[in-house]
Amino acid sequence: MKFLRKKRVFALLLVCFILVLFMNSTFIGRKLYPIYFEQEIRQSAAKHNIDPFLIAAIIRVETNYKHHLESKKGALGLMQLMPDTAEWIVESTNPGPHTQEDLLKADVNINLGSWYLSWLKKHYNGNLIYAIAAYNAGQGNVNKWKQADIWDGSVERIDQIPFGETRHYVQRVIYYYEKYTNLYSDQWEHT
Repeated sequence: MKFLRKKRVFALLLVCFILVLFMNSTFIGRKLYPIYFEQEIRQSAAKHNIDPFLIAAIIRVETNYKHHLESKKGALGLMQLMPDTAEWIVESTNPGPHTQEDLLKADVNINLGSWYLSWLKKHYNGNLIYAIAAYNAGQGNVNKWKQADIWDGSVERIDQIPFGETRHYVQRVIYYYEKYTNLYSDQWEHT
C-alpha cells in the first residue's frame, strides 16, 4: 500500500515537472498562439513597412483568423475593414480594380489592412498605440482624445481611453503583439 502511494506521488511529481517544462516551451506557445496566413502577412508587412506580428495581433483580435466574417457594422474580412475605408485605401494606393467581395480574400484584406495600419502609424508620428486605437475607434475619435488631452497615447494611460471597447481592444492587441513577438521572432528571422 505504501509502495503504491509513493509510486503515485512520484508519478504526479513527474507529470508536474513535465508540465512546467512545457509551459515555458515555445512549441506549446506556438500551438496556443498560432499565426495563420503567414505568407500574406509577411508580404504585406514587408510591402508596407509594418511589423508582421502587429498585423497578426490585429487579425487575432479582429477575427481570430476567420476570413469570411462580416461585423454587425459591416466591416469585412480578416482585418475587419469597413467598405468605405477600403475604398479610400484603394483610391489612395491605386492597386487596381476592387470589389467589396475582394475584401473577403485573405491576401487583399491583409494588404489593405496593413497599408492602413502603416498609414495610421505615420499619421500619429510613429505612435503605435494611437494607431492601434484609431484602427478600432477611428481617427476622428483618437484625434479628439489627443487634442482635448483626454488620452496621451501611452500604454501606461490606456485606462483613459473613453471607449471601453477600444480600451479593451488596445490591451488585447498589445498582448498578442508581445506574445507573437516572443514566440516567433527567432523563427521568422531565419526564414
